[in-house]
Amino acid sequence: MASDTQTLPQVGKQEPLISDGKDDIYEDQTIGAELTKQDINRVAWRSMLLQASFNYERMQACGWLYGLLPALKKIHTNKPDLARAMKGHMGFFNTHPFLVTFVIGIVLAMERSKQDVNSIQSTKIAVGAPLGGIGDAMFWLTLLPICGGIGASLALQGSILGAVIFFVMFNIVHLGLRFGLAHFAYRKGVAAIPMIKANTRKVGHAASIVGMTVIGALVATYVRLSTTLEITAGDAVVKLQTDVIDKLMPAFLPLVYTLIMYALVRRGWSPLRLIGITVVLGIVGKFGHFL
Repeated sequence: MASDTQTLPQVGKQEPLISDGKDDIYEDQTIGAELTKQDINRVAWRSMLLQASFNYERMQACGWLYGLLPALKKIHTNKPDLARAMKGHMGFFNTHPFLVTFVIGIVLAMERSKQDVNSIQSTKIAVGAPLGGIGDAMFWLTLLPICGGIGASLALQGSILGAVIFFVMFNIVHLGLRFGLAHFAYRKGVAAIPMIKANTRKVGHAASIVGMTVIGALVATYVRLSTTLEITAGDAVVKLQTDVIDKLMPAFLPLVYTLIMYALVRRGWSPLRLIGITVVLGIVGKFGHFL
């Protein structure tokens, strides 16, 4: 990856997703160079390293940018625009690694038509987040058990073909979808360029709404925060979490905590610093008997 980035402008800290400034607009508004089948195939191959630099600050962001780089360099010949695109794509991103090329195809079509950065990032999140659950159900809960069952059945009979058939069957579907979705999504995106170009604001607004809806669902599902505090009034004991907060608004504390973290990010606090604060708060809350 170093050989692809050492001559490029440095990627800085991620800006907030929604912005009204001119930094969201590319300087060169001419349609980018057409990406060939070889270009799309190269991006699809590189997408296999999506999780090679996985971390809890930006999840798959490094691998995502690594996969896009050859195409971005061909589309954005203007270096400030290339830096702006790279900076946007280093933001938090997480999706299913086998279906990521569907998102890549759409995003590359938008990059080529020089949509504003905010619309591209909103679309990336809106399309990528639901694919995580779809991919888990498709691959880990359906395809893997089927291929594994067939392979294991042959292996129990003493046939070495069990491992071979499992590997071949699974990867025919995996690679077929990985490369097929990349070309399909890019072609459909390119075909829709005139319409997208004419309705950029509407597309960006709709994608932002979908993205915020997905984020809201993730907050309620994955952010776990509850209090063990109780209010005693004579013989009556009222549990603050179950008897008060949950009855007024379920997942209220996770929402408040997420909004606080968001406000601190907007003030320039680093995600790693916020992770440290969260760990300390959890430990103190456990030993202080209020969480």
